Amino acid sequence: MRSLAELISDDRSAWAEIEAAVTGSPYAVEILPTDPDRAASCLHRLQVGTTSWLGALVYGSGGLVVDGGWLRVFGSGDPQRRLADIHTVNEAFEPAGLLVAQDIMGGEFVWSQGESAQVPTIHYFAPDTLRWEDLTLGYTDWLYAMLAGAVDQFYLSWRWPGWRDEVAACPLDAGLHTWPPLYSKEGKDIESSSRRPIPMRELVGAKHDMADQLGA
Repeated sequence: MRSLAELISDDRSAWAEIEAAVTGSPYAVEILPTDPDRAASCLHRLQVGTTSWLGALVYGSGGLVVDGGWLRVFGSGDPQRRLADIHTVNEAFEPAGLLVAQDIMGGEFVWSQGESAQVPTIHYFAPDTLRWEDLTLGYTDWLYAMLAGAVDQFYLSWRWPGWRDEVAACPLDAGLHTWPPLYSKEGKDIESSSRRPIPMRELVGAKHDMADQLGA
């Protein structure tokens, strides 16, 4: 296991690149503050250096809140804002890979080797299909794309009039439960669906349970 000193690189840290991507983003992006001790502990457990975007984000922030909270990218956590650190959230959800972000609809972004990929890529568990999709992007390329404007296209069919107010009112440890569910034929019209915040663990767990039942 590498020491903390070996993981931290002040002169080659990717944090400046992340800050530049946040500044240039067309979305409102909030960089959550972090406690130095918690950040150091998270980075040491992660064993990823700060020369990478993943290591720099975990060490430099509590996480990113993108587009008013629609997308939550995990860092070293912010208890006050109710966003877990990257290790706590992985212990809670136990994904097949490293869970790096969630969206308000219960979608999960996992950095995983996959079945055939030679290098880890981001895989997305889609609430509307209950299936994992390989986005074929590494962590850095995926996060850069999302910050640069890909969020709009990615969630184009899931936006409804007034969604910003509902998202802003939803805590960062919760997501929006819709009925009928997104994966049903009736649930495709999200504007006419009922929506309410529920704990994220409950929301994601229900979707995975249904995926198992359907053999998705």
